[in-house]
Amino acid sequence: QVPLVESGGGSVQPGQSLTLSCSVSEYTKSTYSMGWFRQAPGKEREGVASIDDIDRTVYAKSVKGRFTISLDNAKNTLYLQMNSLKPEDTAMYYCAVAPRRRIALASILRDREFPDWGQGTQVTVSS
Repeated sequence: QVPLVESGGGSVQPGQSLTLSCSVSEYTKSTYSMGWFRQAPGKEREGVASIDDIDRTVYAKSVKGRFTISLDNAKNTLYLQMNSLKPEDTAMYYCAVAPRRRIALASILRDREFPDWGQGTQVTVSS
């Protein structure tokens, strides 16, 4: 099983943008659910955005309209485009995959539904 590897994190000022990437090789060959999660210091991990193999997407209320999740099947890469970043978006961001599962939309932002995780990439938003 190929590990999930995130990249694209960094430090930006409020209002700027970042795009996170996650290599998801092998996972796109069958049914799947994929998601981006984040964890800030002292806080629980929370779901940010998720997508499944029939392109259904779900976003957390805190990021809806600012973040976009997408999957490039040709590149086997999961993306999270983050616009209008705010200091409260500061966190470690993780990609996760539930292989061979199409998670119900009501549950697709729950981290316990995802068995496979990357190591994370840090996003810091500060002036």
